[in-house]
Amino acid sequence: MRTVDFHCDVLSKMWEDPRASFVDGPHLDVTMQRMEQGDLALQVFAVFLSEKFGRPSFERVLAQLDVYRSRIVNAGHLKPLLWREQVQEMRQRKTERYGVLSLEGVDGLEGNLYYVQLLFDMGVRLMGVTWNYANWAADGVLEHRNGGFTERGRQLIEQCHRTGIILDVSHLSQAGFWELAELTQGPVIASHSNAYSICPHPRNLSDEQIRALIALNGMIGITFVPWFIRSGVERVTPEDVLPHIEKICELGGEKHIMFGSDFDGIDQWIEGLEHPGRYPDFQELLLKFYPESMVKGWMSDHALRFLEQHLPSSPVQKDKCDA
Repeated sequence: MRTVDFHCDVLSKMWEDPRASFVDGPHLDVTMQRMEQGDLALQVFAVFLSEKFGRPSFERVLAQLDVYRSRIVNAGHLKPLLWREQVQEMRQRKTERYGVLSLEGVDGLEGNLYYVQLLFDMGVRLMGVTWNYANWAADGVLEHRNGGFTERGRQLIEQCHRTGIILDVSHLSQAGFWELAELTQGPVIASHSNAYSICPHPRNLSDEQIRALIALNGMIGITFVPWFIRSGVERVTPEDVLPHIEKICELGGEKHIMFGSDFDGIDQWIEGLEHPGRYPDFQELLLKFYPESMVKGWMSDHALRFLEQHLPSSPVQKDKCDA
């Protein structure tokens, strides 16, 4: 059963270590070897700028995009997914593996909205507004004042809609979430967040937020960050993920579930679900409790349907239609 994963941080690790091999790097969670082992059809690669390397800048955004281009795509490991028409191609070519680029926090855009179009042209299709704290566009989920969007941030929303970039609410403040839900002209995603009512971590989504994402026809990427799954325990198992799935289904979100592991963004793992190669074991667990059609939807079908509906159409296809 093929899998789609909507969030990993391998690009920042590879940028930090120029010797790290995407083929089989021993210090990486996500590698080509493990994607093949887990039969990942698609991996979303986040560009994340850690503040431990100084102030986020557009130069560092470009540096991680270059890691993706030169060490993953041009090396022949993955094909970039850019257009909705490619989703059907992906379904047909079951041995091909694809990548999508996401920006995790717009800090590195430095308030320059012209960079949004430039990133789109370079293959970015998803954009998280914040990491955990405030930036020029909005407040993150750990910012105590819980502010919403700045005026420039609201312009960013409009620019992403015009450009064709899908917005991601994981890490966004509560106030920002509800402001975006009101302002958005299209669906949004939470690429790597769980259910707050199951595990009360501020990065998880309340029942009301989950209902709102469902109403917006958005998607929720259940994540494998142990402390987003169970609090106050040393050992988290794959079985502990199930209550989060159950809660989202209970709220009407069965067809809005996908997975966003956060591999390479964590230094503790679910026992038995430490990297993409473990996805087949996780599928076997899910199949003990749910019908195959439902599990297949969560593993890939719902995410691919979403991308087929909401990625921009290829200019080549548009030209054919106009001809």
